[in-house]
Amino acid sequence: MIFSVKSIAVGLVALALSAVLSGCATGSWKQTLHTELPRMGHRNWIVIADSAYPLQTSSGITTTVTGDDQIEVVKAVLAEIESSRHVRPMIYTDSELPFVSENRAPGIDAYRESLAKVLAGKNVQSLPHEQIITKLDEGGKVFHVLLLKTNLAVPYTSVIINLDCGYWSAEAQQELTTAIQKSDKK
Repeated sequence: MIFSVKSIAVGLVALALSAVLSGCATGSWKQTLHTELPRMGHRNWIVIADSAYPLQTSSGITTTVTGDDQIEVVKAVLAEIESSRHVRPMIYTDSELPFVSENRAPGIDAYRESLAKVLAGKNVQSLPHEQIITKLDEGGKVFHVLLLKTNLAVPYTSVIINLDCGYWSAEAQQELTTAIQKSDKK
């Protein structure tokens, strides 16, 4: 079998493009996160999802297949956020998670235990899975959502991070709003 230089080059370009587009190139999701996070700000989202999470079609949602363990991806994402100055995480999990049984979803107990250790001391809220998908779909129409699909095959295990301003708190905003309202009344 004889291949021309042109056919080999075309094949290599196609292979490289396929790896980039699928997000499966080794370590590419970490580079994507490292590149995207400085561009992201409050109201942007990062989702760490299981392997069956749907590919959403809102234009602002970018899905990357990590091929990695979900707990390791959560740790890496939180570490990257914590090393930034401009954003902080508001963390959500699926409200269905505590109710999924080990006999229906083998591995869920170990996952819950590992996730609890990773999220210990952090402010975490729970929302129904469908409500989270709706929030992401709506948010993706206006704000960027980076969705990282992992190799986990256990339901209701999404970890959703809504980025908030890292240097301006809700309390500071309320104080500012009150000062402006008082100023308007004078």
